[in-house]
Amino acid sequence: MPHLGNPVRRPSSAERVVIVSASVGAGHDGAAAELERRLVAAGLAVDRFDLLDVLPARLGRLVRDGYHRLLVRAPWAYQRIYSSTERAGGGGPVARALLRSAEERLLRALPAGTGAVVSTYPGASRVLGNLRLDGRLTVPVLTYLTDFSVHPLWVADGVDVHLALHTVPAAQARAAGARDVRVCGPVADPRFHPVDATGRAAARARFGLPPTAPLALLVAGSWGVGPVREVARDLRDCGAAVPLVVCGRNETLADQLRADGIEHVHGWVDDMPGLMHAADVLVQNAGGLTSLEAFAAGLPVASYGCIPGHGLTNAAALDEAGVAAWIQDPAQLKHVLGELIDGPRGLLQREAGLALFAADPHGPDRGPATETARICRAGVEHILVSAARPSAAPIAPRVTPPAARRVARPAALRLATTTALACTVWAGAVGTAVATTESGPGLMHAIGQSLDLDDLGHAHHTGRVPVPGHAKGHHA
Repeated sequence: MPHLGNPVRRPSSAERVVIVSASVGAGHDGAAAELERRLVAAGLAVDRFDLLDVLPARLGRLVRDGYHRLLVRAPWAYQRIYSSTERAGGGGPVARALLRSAEERLLRALPAGTGAVVSTYPGASRVLGNLRLDGRLTVPVLTYLTDFSVHPLWVADGVDVHLALHTVPAAQARAAGARDVRVCGPVADPRFHPVDATGRAAARARFGLPPTAPLALLVAGSWGVGPVREVARDLRDCGAAVPLVVCGRNETLADQLRADGIEHVHGWVDDMPGLMHAADVLVQNAGGLTSLEAFAAGLPVASYGCIPGHGLTNAAALDEAGVAAWIQDPAQLKHVLGELIDGPRGLLQREAGLALFAADPHGPDRGPATETARICRAGVEHILVSAARPSAAPIAPRVTPPAARRVARPAALRLATTTALACTVWAGAVGTAVATTESGPGLMHAIGQSLDLDDLGHAHHTGRVPVPGHAKGHHA
Protein backbone atom coordinates (compact mmCIF):
# COMPACT_ATOMS: atom_id res chain seq x y z
CA MET A 1 0.00 0.00 0.00
CA PRO A 2 1.39 3.47 -0.81
CA HIS A 3 2.47 5.65 2.08
CA LEU A 4 -0.54 7.66 3.21
CA GLY A 5 0.84 10.31 5.49
CA ASN A 6 2.55 13.66 5.46
CA PRO A 7 5.98 12.66 6.78
CA VAL A 8 8.31 15.18 8.35
CA ARG A 9 11.99 14.28 8.10
CA ARG A 10 13.78 14.21 11.43
CA PRO A 11 16.87 12.44 12.79
CA SER A 12 16.32 8.74 13.37
CA SER A 13 16.88 9.24 17.09
CA ALA A 14 13.87 11.56 17.38
CA GLU A 15 10.69 10.22 18.91
CA ARG A 16 7.94 9.69 16.36
CA VAL A 17 4.23 10.47 16.73
CA VAL A 18 1.53 9.56 14.22
CA ILE A 19 -1.61 11.72 14.08
CA VAL A 20 -4.74 10.28 12.47
CA SER A 21 -7.43 12.76 11.45
CA ALA A 22 -10.22 12.85 8.85
CA SER A 23 -11.10 15.40 6.17
CA VAL A 24 -14.72 15.62 7.29
CA GLY A 25 -15.17 19.36 7.24
CA ALA A 26 -11.84 20.85 8.26
CA GLY A 27 -11.86 21.16 12.04
CA HIS A 28 -10.35 17.74 12.74
CA ASP A 29 -7.55 18.36 10.26
CA GLY A 30 -6.98 21.87 11.61
CA ALA A 31 -6.46 20.55 15.13
CA ALA A 32 -4.17 17.83 13.78
CA ALA A 33 -2.11 20.38 11.87
CA GLU A 34 -1.53 22.55 14.94
CA LEU A 35 -0.67 19.53 17.07
CA GLU A 36 1.82 18.52 14.40
CA ARG A 37 3.41 21.96 14.32
CA ARG A 38 3.87 22.00 18.07
CA LEU A 39 5.21 18.46 18.26
CA VAL A 40 7.74 19.15 15.51
CA ALA A 41 8.82 22.31 17.36
CA ALA A 42 9.38 20.11 20.41
CA GLY A 43 11.76 17.92 18.41
CA LEU A 44 9.55 14.97 17.55
CA ALA A 45 9.03 13.46 14.12
CA VAL A 46 5.39 13.50 13.01
CA ASP A 47 3.41 11.66 10.34
CA ARG A 48 -0.19 12.65 9.68
CA PHE A 49 -2.75 10.35 8.04
CA ASP A 50 -6.33 10.86 6.87
CA LEU A 51 -8.51 7.94 8.00
CA LEU A 52 -10.76 8.37 4.98
CA ASP A 53 -7.81 7.61 2.73
CA VAL A 54 -7.16 4.39 4.62
CA LEU A 55 -10.66 3.00 4.02
CA PRO A 56 -10.64 0.63 1.04
CA ALA A 57 -12.25 1.10 -2.36
CA ARG A 58 -12.78 4.86 -2.03
CA LEU A 59 -15.27 4.37 0.78
CA GLY A 60 -13.76 7.38 2.53
CA ARG A 61 -15.01 9.65 -0.22
CA LEU A 62 -18.50 8.21 0.16
CA VAL A 63 -18.44 8.80 3.91
CA ARG A 64 -17.31 12.41 3.45
CA ASP A 65 -19.81 13.14 0.68
CA GLY A 66 -22.62 11.46 2.58
CA TYR A 67 -21.97 13.51 5.70
CA HIS A 68 -21.87 16.67 3.60
CA ARG A 69 -25.14 15.86 1.84
CA LEU A 70 -26.88 15.03 5.11
CA LEU A 71 -25.93 18.41 6.58
CA VAL A 72 -26.93 20.31 3.44
CA ARG A 73 -29.97 18.38 2.19
CA ALA A 74 -31.32 16.58 5.25
CA PRO A 75 -30.18 18.12 8.53
CA TRP A 76 -33.18 16.50 10.24
CA ALA A 77 -31.83 13.09 9.22
CA TYR A 78 -28.40 13.95 10.62
CA GLN A 79 -30.01 14.98 13.91
CA ARG A 80 -31.84 11.64 14.12
CA ILE A 81 -28.65 9.71 13.44
CA TYR A 82 -26.69 11.77 15.96
CA SER A 83 -29.32 11.37 18.66
CA SER A 84 -29.84 7.65 18.08
CA THR A 85 -26.11 6.87 18.21
CA GLU A 86 -25.79 9.07 21.30
CA ARG A 87 -28.50 7.07 23.09
CA ALA A 88 -27.04 3.79 21.91
CA GLY A 89 -23.57 4.74 23.12
CA GLY A 90 -21.96 4.39 19.69
CA GLY A 91 -22.35 3.19 16.14
CA GLY A 92 -24.01 0.01 14.96
CA PRO A 93 -22.60 -3.18 13.43
CA VAL A 94 -22.30 -1.73 9.91
CA ALA A 95 -20.26 1.21 11.13
CA ARG A 96 -18.06 -1.13 13.14
CA ALA A 97 -17.51 -3.33 10.10
CA LEU A 98 -16.57 -0.31 8.00
CA LEU A 99 -13.99 0.80 10.54
CA ARG A 100 -12.67 -2.75 10.87
CA SER A 101 -11.80 -2.63 7.19
CA ALA A 102 -9.27 0.13 7.94
CA GLU A 103 -7.44 -1.58 10.78
CA GLU A 104 -4.82 -3.62 8.94
CA ARG A 105 -4.30 -0.91 6.35
CA LEU A 106 -3.62 1.71 9.01
CA LEU A 107 -1.40 -0.65 10.98
CA ARG A 108 0.73 -1.35 7.92
CA ALA A 109 1.05 2.37 7.21
CA LEU A 110 2.53 3.22 10.62
CA PRO A 111 6.26 3.91 10.32
CA ALA A 112 8.74 1.80 12.23
CA GLY A 113 9.74 3.51 15.44
CA THR A 114 6.30 5.00 16.11
CA GLY A 115 6.17 5.92 19.80
CA ALA A 116 2.54 7.06 20.11
CA VAL A 117 -0.55 7.55 17.96
CA VAL A 118 -3.00 10.43 18.38
CA SER A 119 -6.53 10.55 16.98
CA THR A 120 -8.42 13.77 16.31
CA TYR A 121 -11.49 12.00 14.85
CA PRO A 122 -13.92 9.56 16.54
CA GLY A 123 -13.70 6.93 13.80
CA ALA A 124 -9.92 6.92 14.02
CA SER A 125 -10.16 6.42 17.78
CA ARG A 126 -12.33 3.35 17.18
CA VAL A 127 -9.84 1.86 14.73
CA LEU A 128 -6.83 2.55 16.93
CA GLY A 129 -8.61 1.38 20.08
CA ASN A 130 -9.38 -1.98 18.48
CA LEU A 131 -5.76 -2.39 17.39
CA ARG A 132 -4.66 -1.56 20.91
CA LEU A 133 -7.11 -3.92 22.59
CA ASP A 134 -6.09 -7.02 20.68
CA GLY A 135 -2.35 -6.38 20.96
CA ARG A 136 -1.57 -5.49 17.36
CA LEU A 137 -0.64 -1.94 18.41
CA THR A 138 1.60 -1.82 21.48
CA VAL A 139 2.31 1.90 21.89
CA PRO A 140 0.12 4.49 23.63
CA VAL A 141 -2.99 5.66 21.81
CA LEU A 142 -4.40 9.08 22.64
CA THR A 143 -7.60 10.80 21.55
CA TYR A 144 -7.55 14.59 21.36
CA LEU A 145 -11.16 15.70 21.86
CA THR A 146 -11.47 18.59 19.43
CA ASP A 147 -14.92 19.81 20.58
CA PHE A 148 -16.49 21.06 23.78
CA SER A 149 -19.15 18.35 23.68
CA VAL A 150 -18.28 14.67 23.60
CA HIS A 151 -20.45 12.23 21.68
CA PRO A 152 -20.07 8.63 22.93
CA LEU A 153 -18.41 7.74 19.61
CA TRP A 154 -15.40 9.77 20.77
CA VAL A 155 -14.76 7.38 23.68
CA ALA A 156 -13.35 4.16 22.29
CA ASP A 157 -12.32 1.10 24.27
CA GLY A 158 -8.58 0.59 24.00
CA VAL A 159 -7.61 4.27 23.91
CA ASP A 160 -5.12 4.93 26.71
CA VAL A 161 -5.60 8.66 27.29
CA HIS A 162 -8.23 11.24 26.30
CA LEU A 163 -7.03 14.86 26.12
CA ALA A 164 -9.80 17.41 26.75
CA LEU A 165 -10.02 21.15 26.09
CA HIS A 166 -11.82 21.99 29.33
CA THR A 167 -13.40 20.43 32.39
CA VAL A 168 -16.83 20.34 30.69
CA PRO A 169 -15.83 17.95 27.86
CA ALA A 170 -13.61 16.08 30.30
CA ALA A 171 -16.63 15.34 32.49
CA GLN A 172 -18.64 14.23 29.44
CA ALA A 173 -15.85 11.91 28.34
CA ARG A 174 -15.68 10.32 31.79
CA ALA A 175 -19.46 9.88 31.81
CA ALA A 176 -19.15 8.09 28.46
CA GLY A 177 -16.66 5.62 29.95
CA ALA A 178 -13.22 7.17 29.40
CA ARG A 179 -10.93 6.30 32.31
CA ASP A 180 -7.81 8.45 31.87
CA VAL A 181 -8.96 11.95 30.89
CA ARG A 182 -6.55 14.88 31.12
CA VAL A 183 -7.55 18.53 30.74
CA CYS A 184 -4.86 20.04 28.53
CA GLY A 185 -6.55 23.01 26.88
CA PRO A 186 -7.03 23.74 23.17
CA VAL A 187 -4.58 24.40 20.36
CA ALA A 188 -4.78 27.23 17.84
CA ASP A 189 -2.48 28.69 15.22
CA PRO A 190 -0.32 31.39 16.88
CA ARG A 191 -1.54 33.91 14.30
CA PHE A 192 -4.74 34.04 16.35
CA HIS A 193 -3.94 36.49 19.11
CA PRO A 194 -5.45 39.71 20.49
CA VAL A 195 -4.63 43.02 18.80
CA ASP A 196 -4.88 46.63 19.92
CA ALA A 197 -6.89 49.40 18.30
CA THR A 198 -4.15 50.05 15.75
CA GLY A 199 -4.10 46.41 14.66
CA ARG A 200 -7.88 46.36 14.47
CA ALA A 201 -7.96 49.46 12.27
CA ALA A 202 -5.28 48.01 9.98
CA ALA A 203 -7.23 44.76 9.58
CA ARG A 204 -10.41 46.63 8.68
CA ALA A 205 -8.58 48.75 6.11
CA ARG A 206 -6.99 45.65 4.58
CA PHE A 207 -10.41 44.06 3.98
CA GLY A 208 -12.18 47.29 3.02
CA LEU A 209 -14.47 47.14 6.05
CA PRO A 210 -16.24 50.04 7.80
CA PRO A 211 -13.71 51.72 10.11
CA THR A 212 -16.02 52.27 13.09
CA ALA A 213 -19.24 50.23 12.74
CA PRO A 214 -19.52 47.13 14.98
CA LEU A 215 -18.89 43.98 12.92
CA ALA A 216 -20.29 40.49 13.53
CA LEU A 217 -18.15 37.82 11.84
CA LEU A 218 -20.50 34.99 10.77
CA VAL A 219 -18.88 31.63 10.02
CA ALA A 220 -20.42 28.33 8.92
CA GLY A 221 -17.56 25.90 8.48
CA SER A 222 -15.52 25.06 5.42
CA TRP A 223 -18.72 23.79 3.73
CA GLY A 224 -20.90 26.81 4.54
CA VAL A 225 -23.73 24.72 6.01
CA GLY A 226 -26.68 25.70 8.15
CA PRO A 227 -29.26 28.50 7.94
CA VAL A 228 -26.57 31.04 7.06
CA ARG A 229 -28.78 33.27 4.89
CA GLU A 230 -31.39 33.56 7.62
CA VAL A 231 -28.77 34.32 10.27
CA ALA A 232 -27.09 36.95 8.09
CA ARG A 233 -30.43 38.67 7.54
CA ASP A 234 -31.20 38.50 11.27
CA LEU A 235 -27.87 40.13 12.04
CA ARG A 236 -28.44 42.87 9.51
CA ASP A 237 -32.04 43.53 10.52
CA CYS A 238 -31.51 43.56 14.29
CA GLY A 239 -29.11 46.49 13.92
CA ALA A 240 -26.59 45.36 16.53
CA ALA A 241 -23.75 44.85 14.04
CA VAL A 242 -22.89 44.76 10.36
CA PRO A 243 -22.67 41.12 9.19
CA LEU A 244 -19.34 39.95 7.78
CA VAL A 245 -19.90 36.46 6.36
CA VAL A 246 -17.39 33.71 5.50
CA CYS A 247 -18.91 30.97 3.33
CA GLY A 248 -15.95 28.61 3.02
CA ARG A 249 -16.08 26.66 -0.24
CA ASN A 250 -19.80 27.24 -0.71
CA GLU A 251 -19.71 29.73 -3.59
CA THR A 252 -23.44 29.27 -4.21
CA LEU A 253 -24.12 30.52 -0.71
CA ALA A 254 -21.83 33.51 -1.26
CA ASP A 255 -23.74 34.46 -4.43
CA GLN A 256 -27.07 34.12 -2.61
CA LEU A 257 -25.92 36.35 0.23
CA ARG A 258 -24.77 39.04 -2.18
CA ALA A 259 -28.13 38.82 -3.92
CA ASP A 260 -29.76 39.26 -0.49
CA GLY A 261 -27.93 42.56 -0.14
CA ILE A 262 -25.31 41.40 2.39
CA GLU A 263 -22.40 43.65 1.55
CA HIS A 264 -19.39 41.94 3.14
CA VAL A 265 -19.25 38.32 1.93
CA HIS A 266 -16.19 36.10 1.52
CA GLY A 267 -15.65 32.55 0.29
CA TRP A 268 -12.54 30.61 1.24
CA VAL A 269 -10.34 32.99 3.27
CA ASP A 270 -6.56 32.89 3.58
CA ASP A 271 -6.32 35.50 6.34
CA MET A 272 -8.88 34.38 8.90
CA PRO A 273 -6.82 35.85 11.77
CA GLY A 274 -7.13 39.24 10.05
CA LEU A 275 -10.91 38.97 9.85
CA MET A 276 -11.07 38.11 13.53
CA HIS A 277 -8.85 41.07 14.35
CA ALA A 278 -11.26 43.28 12.40
CA ALA A 279 -14.45 41.92 14.01
CA ASP A 280 -16.16 42.72 17.31
CA VAL A 281 -17.95 39.39 17.83
CA LEU A 282 -17.98 35.93 16.23
CA VAL A 283 -21.32 34.28 15.42
CA GLN A 284 -20.93 30.56 14.74
CA ASN A 285 -23.16 27.51 14.28
CA ALA A 286 -20.99 24.44 14.91
CA GLY A 287 -18.70 25.13 17.88
CA GLY A 288 -15.59 23.77 16.20
CA LEU A 289 -12.05 24.98 15.67
CA THR A 290 -13.06 28.51 14.61
CA SER A 291 -14.57 29.10 18.05
CA LEU A 292 -11.27 28.13 19.67
CA GLU A 293 -9.40 30.44 17.32
CA ALA A 294 -11.74 33.27 18.29
CA PHE A 295 -11.01 32.63 21.97
CA ALA A 296 -7.29 32.83 21.23
CA ALA A 297 -7.85 36.10 19.35
CA GLY A 298 -9.75 37.61 22.28
CA LEU A 299 -13.01 37.71 20.34
CA PRO A 300 -16.33 37.06 22.15
CA VAL A 301 -18.38 34.25 20.65
CA ALA A 302 -22.12 33.70 20.19
CA SER A 303 -23.77 30.46 19.03
CA TYR A 304 -26.86 31.11 16.89
CA GLY A 305 -28.71 29.20 14.18
CA CYS A 306 -26.76 26.06 15.09
CA ILE A 307 -26.60 23.04 12.84
CA PRO A 308 -28.10 19.80 14.22
CA GLY A 309 -26.16 17.25 16.21
CA HIS A 310 -22.77 18.47 17.35
CA GLY A 311 -23.68 22.09 16.59
CA LEU A 312 -26.37 22.04 19.28
CA THR A 313 -24.43 20.00 21.83
CA ASN A 314 -21.34 22.19 21.36
CA ALA A 315 -23.44 25.33 21.85
CA ALA A 316 -24.77 23.95 25.13
CA ALA A 317 -21.31 22.92 26.34
CA LEU A 318 -19.73 26.26 25.40
CA ASP A 319 -22.50 28.03 27.25
CA GLU A 320 -22.05 25.78 30.29
CA ALA A 321 -18.31 26.51 30.29
CA GLY A 322 -19.01 30.25 30.21
CA VAL A 323 -16.94 30.92 27.10
CA ALA A 324 -19.73 31.55 24.55
CA ALA A 325 -23.32 32.79 24.63
CA TRP A 326 -26.00 30.52 23.18
CA ILE A 327 -28.76 32.63 21.61
CA GLN A 328 -31.83 30.45 21.07
CA ASP A 329 -34.45 33.18 20.76
CA PRO A 330 -34.12 35.59 17.81
CA ALA A 331 -35.73 38.27 19.97
CA GLN A 332 -32.63 38.17 22.19
CA LEU A 333 -30.14 38.55 19.33
CA LYS A 334 -29.75 42.33 19.45
CA HIS A 335 -29.52 42.47 23.23
CA VAL A 336 -26.97 39.68 23.63
CA LEU A 337 -24.77 40.90 20.76
CA GLY A 338 -24.80 44.36 22.30
CA GLU A 339 -23.61 42.92 25.61
CA LEU A 340 -20.86 40.96 23.89
CA ILE A 341 -19.65 43.83 21.71
CA ASP A 342 -19.71 46.63 24.25
CA GLY A 343 -20.63 45.35 27.68
CA PRO A 344 -19.35 43.50 30.73
CA ARG A 345 -20.49 40.15 29.32
CA GLY A 346 -18.11 40.56 26.41
CA LEU A 347 -15.21 41.39 28.72
CA LEU A 348 -15.90 38.32 30.86
CA GLN A 349 -16.09 36.04 27.85
CA ARG A 350 -12.87 37.42 26.37
CA GLU A 351 -11.11 36.70 29.64
CA ALA A 352 -12.60 33.21 29.86
CA GLY A 353 -11.63 32.41 26.27
CA LEU A 354 -8.06 33.66 26.64
CA ALA A 355 -7.72 31.76 29.93
CA LEU A 356 -8.11 28.48 28.02
CA PHE A 357 -4.71 29.11 26.43
CA ALA A 358 -2.96 30.44 29.54
CA ALA A 359 -0.52 27.96 31.05
CA ASP A 360 -0.22 27.74 34.82
CA PRO A 361 2.90 29.81 35.63
CA HIS A 362 3.49 27.72 38.76
CA GLY A 363 2.97 24.31 37.20
CA PRO A 364 4.19 22.18 34.30
CA ASP A 365 3.03 22.86 30.77
CA ARG A 366 0.02 20.59 30.26
CA GLY A 367 -0.85 21.54 26.67
CA PRO A 368 -2.00 18.68 24.44
CA ALA A 369 1.21 18.64 22.39
CA THR A 370 3.37 18.67 25.51
CA GLU A 371 1.30 15.90 27.08
CA THR A 372 1.51 13.85 23.88
CA ALA A 373 5.30 14.25 23.77
CA ARG A 374 5.56 13.29 27.44
CA ILE A 375 3.51 10.12 26.92
CA CYS A 376 5.41 9.22 23.75
CA ARG A 377 8.75 9.48 25.56
CA ALA A 378 7.57 7.65 28.67
CA GLY A 379 5.82 4.77 26.90
CA VAL A 380 2.91 2.62 28.00
CA GLU A 381 4.70 1.52 31.15
CA HIS A 382 3.85 4.89 32.70
CA ILE A 383 0.16 4.91 31.78
CA LEU A 384 -2.47 3.43 34.06
CA VAL A 385 -3.93 0.66 31.93
CA SER A 386 -6.21 -2.27 32.44
CA ALA A 387 -4.53 -5.46 33.56
CA ALA A 388 -6.21 -7.21 30.65
CA ARG A 389 -4.55 -4.96 28.12
CA PRO A 390 -1.46 -6.37 26.35
CA SER A 391 1.87 -5.52 27.94
CA ALA A 392 4.18 -2.98 26.33
CA ALA A 393 6.52 -4.15 23.61
CA PRO A 394 8.39 -2.47 20.77
CA ILE A 395 6.04 -1.70 17.92
CA ALA A 396 6.34 -3.65 14.71
CA PRO A 397 3.59 -1.95 12.72
CA ARG A 398 4.32 -3.54 9.36
CA VAL A 399 4.18 -7.09 10.68
CA THR A 400 0.88 -8.38 12.02
CA PRO A 401 1.18 -11.05 14.76
CA PRO A 402 0.03 -14.47 13.51
CA ALA A 403 -2.79 -14.71 16.04
CA ALA A 404 -4.29 -11.49 14.77
CA ARG A 405 -3.95 -12.11 11.06
CA ARG A 406 -7.12 -12.27 9.03
CA VAL A 407 -7.69 -14.99 6.47
CA ALA A 408 -6.83 -13.48 3.11
CA ARG A 409 -9.74 -13.03 0.74
CA PRO A 410 -9.61 -12.60 -3.01
CA ALA A 411 -9.48 -8.97 -4.14
CA ALA A 412 -12.82 -9.27 -5.92
CA LEU A 413 -14.53 -10.50 -2.76
CA ARG A 414 -13.01 -7.71 -0.68
CA LEU A 415 -14.21 -5.15 -3.20
CA ALA A 416 -17.72 -6.60 -3.22
CA THR A 417 -17.81 -6.63 0.56
CA THR A 418 -16.69 -3.03 0.95
CA THR A 419 -19.04 -1.86 -1.79
CA ALA A 420 -21.94 -3.56 -0.02
CA LEU A 421 -20.89 -1.96 3.22
CA ALA A 422 -20.91 1.46 1.62
CA CYS A 423 -24.40 0.99 0.26
CA THR A 424 -25.62 -0.35 3.61
CA VAL A 425 -24.11 2.60 5.49
CA TRP A 426 -25.94 5.00 3.19
CA ALA A 427 -29.23 3.13 3.42
CA GLY A 428 -29.05 2.85 7.20
CA ALA A 429 -28.12 6.50 7.60
CA VAL A 430 -30.96 8.04 5.64
CA GLY A 431 -33.53 5.34 4.98
CA THR A 432 -35.74 5.80 8.03
CA ALA A 433 -35.72 9.58 7.82
CA VAL A 434 -36.35 9.65 4.10
CA ALA A 435 -39.34 7.35 4.45
CA THR A 436 -41.08 9.87 6.69
CA THR A 437 -40.86 12.94 4.48
CA GLU A 438 -42.36 14.00 1.18
CA SER A 439 -38.92 15.13 0.00
CA GLY A 440 -37.61 11.57 0.27
CA PRO A 441 -37.46 10.70 -3.47
CA GLY A 442 -35.61 13.91 -4.33
CA LEU A 443 -33.17 13.40 -1.49
CA MET A 444 -32.50 9.81 -2.44
CA HIS A 445 -31.84 10.89 -6.03
CA ALA A 446 -29.37 13.54 -4.87
CA ILE A 447 -27.64 11.11 -2.53
CA GLY A 448 -27.49 8.46 -5.20
CA GLN A 449 -25.63 10.79 -7.53
CA SER A 450 -22.63 10.71 -5.18
CA LEU A 451 -22.56 6.89 -5.08
CA ASP A 452 -20.30 6.60 -8.11
CA LEU A 453 -19.84 2.86 -7.85
CA ASP A 454 -18.08 2.73 -11.21
CA ASP A 455 -15.24 4.57 -9.51
CA LEU A 456 -14.89 2.16 -6.61
CA GLY A 457 -12.38 -0.07 -8.33
CA HIS A 458 -10.05 2.74 -9.33
CA ALA A 459 -6.86 3.38 -7.40
CA HIS A 460 -7.43 5.94 -4.67
CA HIS A 461 -3.97 6.52 -3.28
CA THR A 462 -1.74 8.55 -5.57
CA GLY A 463 1.18 9.32 -3.33
CA ARG A 464 1.10 12.09 -0.78
CA VAL A 465 -2.37 12.90 0.52
CA PRO A 466 -3.26 16.61 0.55
CA VAL A 467 -4.18 17.68 4.07
CA PRO A 468 -6.45 20.73 4.42
CA GLY A 469 -4.45 21.91 7.40
CA HIS A 470 -1.48 22.42 5.07
CA ALA A 471 -3.40 24.09 2.27
CA LYS A 472 -4.19 27.74 1.82
CA GLY A 473 -7.51 28.91 3.15
CA HIS A 474 -9.51 28.46 6.27
CA HIS A 475 -12.21 26.39 7.87
CA ALA A 476 -14.48 26.28 10.84
